[in-house]
Amino acid sequence: MNKKHFFLTKDGKKKLEEELNKLINIEKPKIIENLSNARAQGDLKENADYDAAKKNFNEIDNRINEIKTILMNSEVIVNLNNECVNIGSKVVVKLGNKKDNDTYMIVNTVEADPINNKISNESPLGSALIGHKINDIVEVKIRENSYNVKIIDIK
Repeated sequence: MNKKHFFLTKDGKKKLEEELNKLINIEKPKIIENLSNARAQGDLKENADYDAAKKNFNEIDNRINEIKTILMNSEVIVNLNNECVNIGSKVVVKLGNKKDNDTYMIVNTVEADPINNKISNESPLGSALIGHKINDIVEVKIRENSYNVKIIDIK
């Protein structure tokens, strides 16, 4: 079985570690208490509280295992090379004739947050930018369509 390797930013790793700590030390004990209280109510076959608590327990346990797997199979990327776009780069791009520039941080899928301009290295724009330099014009392909962006700066 081939395990996936994750490239994380320093902040991304810290957020995952904080989430893991919260799940293990705060959320999971609450769910265990809810399970115990639901069991005390009697017949488990028709106990909606028990079913809900068990479902929550499984969801939290799955997320804990997922985060542990990511952290065990991850590498923190420190982008010291501002000549070329890579994971961890902040890239300033200009889309076509648009007046304003847009800035995106290239991150792994685990950290992607498009609302906050953190785009995955596997997204159409992110994958197109990887490996390119300032002043390169990059073609971004989305299904049958494409558009060009110019790299203005890499931080």
